[in-house]
Amino acid sequence: MYPKLPSLNVLRTFDAAARLKSFKLAAEELNVTPTAVSHQIKALEEGLGTRLFERQTRAVKLTRDGEILLDTTFNAFRQLTETVNNIVGSAEILTISTTSSFASMWLVPNLHKFYEENPGIEVAIQTGEQKVDVMHDRRIDLAISYGQYDPASPHASKLVTEKFGMYATPTYLDNVVTLKDAQLLETEWMNRSLPSITWEALINRHGREERHGNFTVRRFDQEHHVIQAALAGQGIALVSSILVRNAVKEQWLVPYISDGLPGEIAGLTYYLVVPPHNQRNKNVQAFTKWLSSEIQESLI
Repeated sequence: MYPKLPSLNVLRTFDAAARLKSFKLAAEELNVTPTAVSHQIKALEEGLGTRLFERQTRAVKLTRDGEILLDTTFNAFRQLTETVNNIVGSAEILTISTTSSFASMWLVPNLHKFYEENPGIEVAIQTGEQKVDVMHDRRIDLAISYGQYDPASPHASKLVTEKFGMYATPTYLDNVVTLKDAQLLETEWMNRSLPSITWEALINRHGREERHGNFTVRRFDQEHHVIQAALAGQGIALVSSILVRNAVKEQWLVPYISDGLPGEIAGLTYYLVVPPHNQRNKNVQAFTKWLSSEIQESLI
C-alpha cells in the first residue's frame, strides 16, 4: 500500500536520534547498540537518497531534509501515542521545563487543580536555571521561562510580571526594630544573564531613613532557598510575591513594612515558550489555558 515508506522501526530509530541529537542516547532509549542505530540511519539515508544528519566529532546535526522528516515523525508518533493512550486509558505525559523556584513554590502546590480539570494528563517537570532550547529539544513540550520578556520574541507569550517584596515570619519581625537588627536574605542568580535584585540597591534607591552600610546580607543561589530560610525564621527575604503567595496566605510569612522602603518593587517576568510543532497539541493547549487563568487568579 505504501511501497516507498520506510519501516516503522527505522522511522522510530530516526525519530529518537533526531530528537536527542545523539546516536548513543537514541540507542539507550531504544535499548539497542549505537552501531545498530548508525546502521539503520545509514540504510534510511540510502533508501531516501539524501543525508539526514551531519556527523560531527561528538554529536550529530540534522540537515534540512532531516529537520523536515523529524517534523513529520515527531507529530506522527505523538499522535499514535495519544491514540493508543486513549484506547487503553493510560495518562498522557506533558513535559514542562521551568526554574526550580517556580516549580517548587508555585507550580507543584497548584498542580492538583490542573489534574482535577484534566485527569488524563500527567505533568513531568524538568527544572534548571539556564534557558532550554525548547525549539529543538523535542523531549520538552513547553517552557515556563523567567527573566526579561521580549514581546518581539517568536512563540513566546507573557504570563505575569512579578513584584518583589520583603517577607519574614511574624515571630522574627517581633524582634526587629530597624533593618540593622535583621538578617537580610536575597538571591544571587545562578543564571548570570538575569538582572540582580538586591537589598543594597533597594535601600540605596529608596531608603529615606536607612542607608546601606552595616547590614548583614546572606545570599542563596535559589530563590526557594531564600524563602525556606525565611520560613525557618532566619531573616527577612527579598523575594517574588508570586512565589510566597501560599506562605502569606497561610500567614507563615508576613510583609515587612518600613517607613523608608516601598512595600514592593518591580521584578522580572514569567513567560511561556511553545515551539511551533506543539502549538496545536491539545495537551499543551489545555495546560497553557489553565496556567494563564490560574496565575492571574493568584494575583487577586
